[in-house]
Amino acid sequence: MDNRLQSLAKQHLMLHFTDMAALVAEGTTIIDRGEGCHVFDTDGRRYIDGLSGLYCVNLGHSHGEEIATAAAEQMARLPFTTNWTVAHPPAIELAAKLAELAPAGLERVFFTSGGAEAVESAWKMAVQFHRANGEPARRKVIARQDAYHGVTMGALAMTGLEECRTPFEPFGVPAVHVANTNAYRHPEGADPARLRDALLAEVEATIEREGAETVAMLIAEPVQNAGGCLMPPDGYWQGLREICDRHGILLVSDEVICAFGRIGTWFGAQRLGYEPDMITFAKGLTGAHFPMGGLLISERVAEPFVEGREMYLHGITFGGHPVGAAVALASIEIFERDAVLDNVMANEPLLRELLDGLRDIPIVGDVRGIGHFWAIELVRDQETRETFEGPAAEWLLKDVLSAELWGRGLICRLDDRTEPIIQIAPPLVADTATLEEIAQILREALTVAAERMSERPELSPTA
Repeated sequence: MDNRLQSLAKQHLMLHFTDMAALVAEGTTIIDRGEGCHVFDTDGRRYIDGLSGLYCVNLGHSHGEEIATAAAEQMARLPFTTNWTVAHPPAIELAAKLAELAPAGLERVFFTSGGAEAVESAWKMAVQFHRANGEPARRKVIARQDAYHGVTMGALAMTGLEECRTPFEPFGVPAVHVANTNAYRHPEGADPARLRDALLAEVEATIEREGAETVAMLIAEPVQNAGGCLMPPDGYWQGLREICDRHGILLVSDEVICAFGRIGTWFGAQRLGYEPDMITFAKGLTGAHFPMGGLLISERVAEPFVEGREMYLHGITFGGHPVGAAVALASIEIFERDAVLDNVMANEPLLRELLDGLRDIPIVGDVRGIGHFWAIELVRDQETRETFEGPAAEWLLKDVLSAELWGRGLICRLDDRTEPIIQIAPPLVADTATLEEIAQILREALTVAAERMSERPELSPTA
């Protein structure tokens, strides 16, 4: 263990979403380097990066030298200029490339530094779009329960996770939340058509209650991250499109996670077959080699700004950073050259088979996902679907599974902000051997957890 770095971390570093008391008392793992789908700590221990950093290291950890060359060349030529009234070649080239890759009709790009900024940019554009069209009362957002859209104040208003929201309310962005698409927990979840109809009926009822003339946009992820890779039923997104069109509401696809191959296509809307008015993106754009995000905009939404009826009153210093744009272009070139999206689609059936195979473990309730984006929901009882809550969930995830998975060299996500889940989102370049190793580690850790639960009567299923 590097005692010097541990000491400095304890004294000076504030970690994100982290129990700082535990850091100060025990220290933290310090990740020192990466190679392929693995990272290594300062003690030389190897871990599978089963979460792609945070759903963003889509190309793994072996392209740094190649991408660094593109960054260095751009730094030598032009380290920085803004996209405020002027432009620069990398941002122009990247915008054109993204328009080429995006769903038809999304032709314009506004760049940001990350995902939360992209979400807030979408809201600002929606509000100004409606104002330019004579509807200044349209300011509200419809989002989904438990969804995560970021923690800056505007994005946080759209985020549906109560524990993230409550300390900072009230917000300046008016938002209401409708049910997410967790079929495993929805009363109509056993019948996809009935589930779809119930979800869409709730959206309709919410619009009627709030007043369509006050709603600016509806935002949702193609596959919702928080809650554990929540898949939409067939026809759901097409239904949202029809509802939004009928009520004059803009449909925003939040693809900060799902874009750039995470679910097998450049953008999630392409995989699920729908046409949004805007797409937010970040994370995988640069393969996490540079912080960068943005907003894809349809020609219809861009029209009042392009025609001069409205000026978009928004800007970010580092949005479209020339080095970031050069890195993104280099990353996209690797995506295409190495057929990374094809690898995801080829791996999907194997991942489904491997993870479905864990259902014989008593605490595995549901397995769901797509592409390289999967979740396992954990239960006390498979038949009744009784969940773990409070201290029981904390014991399962923090006291048992965290140690078992970490000790076996797998980095993944353990989350109990809704029902307790394990999330797996390996780099998109992962091979069969890596996926099989992930599944084996999961089996070993979950088996230990199930056995330890049986030794604690207070954690057994409620009679």
